[in-house]
Amino acid sequence: MRYLPLTTNDRRDMLNAIGAKSIDDLFEDVPPAARLEAGVDLPDHLGEMEVERKMTELACRNVAACNGPFFVGGGAYRHHVPAAVDHLIQRSEFLTSYTPYQPEISQGTLQYLFEFQTQVAMLTGMDVANASMYDGSTACIEAILMANRITKRSKAILSGGLHPHYAEVAETTARFTGDTIVRKAPAPEGQENLVDLIDEETSCVVVQTPSFFGNLHDVTALSDAAHEKGALLIVVVTEIISLGLLKSPGEMGADIVVAEGQSIGNALNFGGPYVGLFATRQKYIRQMPGRLCGETTDADGRRGYVLTLSTREQHIRREKATSNICTNSGLCSLAFTIHLSLLGEAGLVKLAKLNHQTAVELSEMLDGIDGVECVTSSFFNEFTLRLRKPAADVVDALVDRKVLGGIPASRLYPGDATVEDLLIVAATEMNTPDDLAALRDALTEVV
Repeated sequence: MRYLPLTTNDRRDMLNAIGAKSIDDLFEDVPPAARLEAGVDLPDHLGEMEVERKMTELACRNVAACNGPFFVGGGAYRHHVPAAVDHLIQRSEFLTSYTPYQPEISQGTLQYLFEFQTQVAMLTGMDVANASMYDGSTACIEAILMANRITKRSKAILSGGLHPHYAEVAETTARFTGDTIVRKAPAPEGQENLVDLIDEETSCVVVQTPSFFGNLHDVTALSDAAHEKGALLIVVVTEIISLGLLKSPGEMGADIVVAEGQSIGNALNFGGPYVGLFATRQKYIRQMPGRLCGETTDADGRRGYVLTLSTREQHIRREKATSNICTNSGLCSLAFTIHLSLLGEAGLVKLAKLNHQTAVELSEMLDGIDGVECVTSSFFNEFTLRLRKPAADVVDALVDRKVLGGIPASRLYPGDATVEDLLIVAATEMNTPDDLAALRDALTEVV
């Protein structure tokens, strides 16, 4: 029998109390396409051993990142994580600590958060960074809301190169905040005019580099155009290792930088947890969401660390808060800090160069295949191919050959015929020459 802790009368009374007619009303904001019409196709009940066997059988149907050549990116990348990272973050003083509100017993936690912030600020070229956020997509909408507060405007312009998941998070939030989101069409070749969309109602322009399709952008001119109209420039980075090689967003005039930090210290891990990076200019620090760790001295003049400028809703009145995100990704940010410390500046640059060189080699190999064209003119470690066939069909055929060949753009832009033939391919230091050859040979056969 199913375990039902509430009676029919209990559920009816609860629905009446909140003004809902049925349990289905509680899920009206979930798109119908994402709802199940019936139960999942699994037995109603099994013993523990039988459940383990069934779940193992289902899991074995997956082709995982470690099962063969892997070229999937799109905001989550397979990089090597040194064994020292997992060993250190699993020490009990790190793994079990949570809320660093009491500085007298949390100096270790506060110190690594301070060092994490320093690393993020240096990478992004910004003045100050917070102590992490949930992930890149939620950091992106927090940046938009921050820009709205600063400019006292409510219209955000989103580049067509922004990761579609990030754009959808922004659109979902805007439904409830009443803000306006102007979202450009996909820009696989990187050419779009955002300047003409900026007006006196615009609070910010959001642009990603490298873009979702892999294109690199110098946003200096866009920054100048936004500032002329009193708007802010938000730069999104989903592949943080790219900043080991590219000009930082801060050098190009960004006002706020948000990023996904998963690539450093954090494995793919079935989609999370990841770590959102958030950095800005010093003059905007009081509008920055999330935790901020500061350095100070105690009564005896010794260096110490504290949480400062607490602007989250659990510290102050909710209506005055800059963010309703009530925690950070502490363990993931620690993994980030340990990995980046192990790499050092020279190691990060070397890793970034290796990623770029591998991607260049792969693009040259694939661009020569009949029916395959690389449409990304400049890239870091990810680029877009235009294929003779629908990319989703090609990806399925590659999987049959034990090659995970990338992301069909149609998967993230369902119903958009303009991207049906686009395949987004990522290469990292994890890809060997044999991997590159395997993708080339399989793609030649399939296309």
